[in-house]
Amino acid sequence: MVLDLLLIALAITLDPLPLMAFVLVVASTGGARKGLVFLLSWLACLVLVIAIVLLLTGGQPPPPRSPPSAAALGVKLAVGVALVVYGEHRRRRLAAVRARGGAAPDPRAEPAAGAPVPGAAAVGADDGASSATLTAEMDRTTGWAAAGLAVLLQPWGLVAAGATTVVEADTSHLAGWFALFAFCVLATASLLAVELYVVFSPTAAKARLLALRAWMEQHSEQAVVALCLLLGFWLVAKSIYQLTG
Repeated sequence: MVLDLLLIALAITLDPLPLMAFVLVVASTGGARKGLVFLLSWLACLVLVIAIVLLLTGGQPPPPRSPPSAAALGVKLAVGVALVVYGEHRRRRLAAVRARGGAAPDPRAEPAAGAPVPGAAAVGADDGASSATLTAEMDRTTGWAAAGLAVLLQPWGLVAAGATTVVEADTSHLAGWFALFAFCVLATASLLAVELYVVFSPTAAKARLLALRAWMEQHSEQAVVALCLLLGFWLVAKSIYQLTG
């Protein structure tokens, strides 16, 4: 259970989409406060899901090969298959986009080392203008909007995978509580690191985080594909092994 929880939490914290949105939140006016609200809402979702699962199981894992155990493994298998299908769909779409632009590569793609890139300055300026526009939009949002954004951007497919794993948690031992605590902390680690950076170095943080967001925007598709396929195949293989073992 512990390894599964940590892998799922790692996938959640490395998901580029919530992180990109969170950068805009903390880069806006009052960003540190809004970022804290976002973090608390994010954590509240994780804690609520864990609490619901523990209420249903009573904090005790179901006996092996029992109907509840088989049902939980079946849900985990379904989540794994869904992640693989979604990751493959995104991979095919990315490959199709690259194929269509074969002779004329995307100007936002990274150039070969030392190769001149026509219009590179314009692309960089466009990235900066886009981030500035989005940050200006975030300036007008409230803490409640940041809280709602955290709920909407929660990777619920990955959280569902975590919930099926929490079914196996045994809260009669301290190790079970520690595993659940570690899951919540690791799933929030990247957001927490950004928030602390903004709190302790607000001047430098904004420019560097927006630059990081621009880089992530160019590579987010590949990251999503890799996370979905790797975690999906792991969940499928683990579930089939436990169901048939």
